[in-house]
Amino acid sequence: MRVAVLALQGAFAEHEEMLERLGADHFQIRQKKDLDTPFDALILPGGESTVIGKLLRDEGMFEELRTRIQNGLPVFGTCAGMILLAEKVEGGTPCLGTMEIQVKRNAYGRQLGSFYTEDKFDDMREPVPMTFIRAPYVEQVWGGARALAEVDGHIVAARQGNQLVTAFHPELGQDPRIHEYFLKMAASAGNIPSSTLSKAG
Repeated sequence: MRVAVLALQGAFAEHEEMLERLGADHFQIRQKKDLDTPFDALILPGGESTVIGKLLRDEGMFEELRTRIQNGLPVFGTCAGMILLAEKVEGGTPCLGTMEIQVKRNAYGRQLGSFYTEDKFDDMREPVPMTFIRAPYVEQVWGGARALAEVDGHIVAARQGNQLVTAFHPELGQDPRIHEYFLKMAASAGNIPSSTLSKAG
């Protein structure tokens, strides 16, 4: 499996480091010609969602990536990446709009602009570390989307088919379980043997 990491702006290097730890093949997407490189899954990192959206259009990648995601390309969006995928955005304009969720931008006020907690994620037995940095959260899910995690009554992770989003930054910690979750999800979508997922675990 090869994972593409959108590297236009934001915390893409940290995702690459996590993929490296897991032994997953990966490369950066910086310009339209990079889309010619075959890949099986995509990560949209945290950063500034409006900037990333603008750069996607400026680089001529917006429509192709949107079409690929709509056609089933596994994608993992963290923080800004979650905003990019949301069909509805309170306090902003939808970008890719491929996921049936409504997101509130800058949902946590100044005092909670950045914080850390641990909480349940989907069916994982142990709580996962969650680092939030001026994070959004999901206000509503519908259709094929479902909540995977909540913190203080707010949805902070969701999934719809091959799309996974988190309001927090799993790439900033040492726990690889969220990335492993995504890689297994992507492998299942592409019928890729799990033995090719990583060198770890």
